[in-house]
Amino acid sequence: MTIFSLGAWAEHEAVELLIQHHYEVVKLNYFSRFGEIDIIAKLAQDLVFVEVKARTPTQMGHAFEVVSLSKQRKMLKTALLFLQEYPQFAQYYCRFDVIGFDLHHKIAKNVQPDLSKISYDRSWIENAFTLDADLINL
Repeated sequence: MTIFSLGAWAEHEAVELLIQHHYEVVKLNYFSRFGEIDIIAKLAQDLVFVEVKARTPTQMGHAFEVVSLSKQRKMLKTALLFLQEYPQFAQYYCRFDVIGFDLHHKIAKNVQPDLSKISYDRSWIENAFTLDADLINL
């Protein structure tokens, strides 16, 4: 039996979803001084920076709705640093997606014995926000 935190489970499920759609995972949990990007993946000439969110029924709103303006700014700045560190991706079209998991049942956030049996709704918002200089400078 594998034990995952809710966040690790959601990231694992998001990676599986991306792979099913023929994306190649480039980097997991890329950190910078600005923050973290959960998944960086590519498909053809698209480079996709993915934020993964999981929510339980006790929390307000859907998972994808909790990617705040502040989080978007941090992701954008982190993506720019990634592109500086990995110039081979400089010519790729960059987009920012959000993959959200809205669980149907309340569960403990940190440790669950078997999250594979949890029911949920999944949303994948492609181009949830864009690389925008105005957003970075806010």
